Amino acid sequence: MFVDSHCHINFPDLAGKLPEVFARMVANQVSHALCISVELEKFPEIRSLAETHPNVYASVGVHPDHEDCTEPTVDELVMLADHPKVVAIGETGLDYFRLTGDLEWQRERFRTHIRAARACQKPLVIHTRSAADDTLRIMQEEHAGEAGGVMHCFTESLAVAEAAIEQGFYISFSGIVTFKNAVSLREVAAAIPLERMLIETDSPYLAPVPHRGQTNEPGFVMHVAEEIARVRGMRLEAVGEATTQNFFRLFAAARP
Repeated sequence: MFVDSHCHINFPDLAGKLPEVFARMVANQVSHALCISVELEKFPEIRSLAETHPNVYASVGVHPDHEDCTEPTVDELVMLADHPKVVAIGETGLDYFRLTGDLEWQRERFRTHIRAARACQKPLVIHTRSAADDTLRIMQEEHAGEAGGVMHCFTESLAVAEAAIEQGFYISFSGIVTFKNAVSLREVAAAIPLERMLIETDSPYLAPVPHRGQTNEPGFVMHVAEEIARVRGMRLEAVGEATTQNFFRLFAAARP
């Protein structure tokens, strides 16, 4: 069995065909999925999906790329996280690739999420792009390790992965690890401890080979596991078992 630790099945590309999406999850042995919040305005629909489907969980948070949306407070995030199907805080973090200029607001938003995660003791889902140094620094300053969490859709160096693991975080690989030019990322996937690894789709984006260019969905996460098994010289079943156990260890509120 496999678990998709990060997807957006409430997005329009997938929301209109959820019966087919869930059927393909079953066909591809994907038992559970974590649907990730990117703005508070859409959080109710994510929570509703989690309430309606026993194998779907939710997070609550505001993505670092979203400028024109409700700015969360610690108290608000803690309140919204007080739900049995809400298992994480985020997606949060820093992104200096898509946005430029004075991004102090982004750093302050990140700190808010970390403080909320520590307050409610639910793990963080962290996005970092072109901002690894500041991401790790703020994690350290805000004691993010007290909540724990995952560096999602990881594309950074082995040194960054090891620094995050040292703070108690997991590393999650998406379909990018299957891309032809992702040689260095495959080296990271081969090197980090298996007990600190998760797999994800980030669907509807980043469909893995052999579906690259298509709309991604949770059922495709097995291809991420296949590539990790290949580069580590492991059985696919062993990668599936380990990453599933890791998911339920990290997201303790999701344990069956």
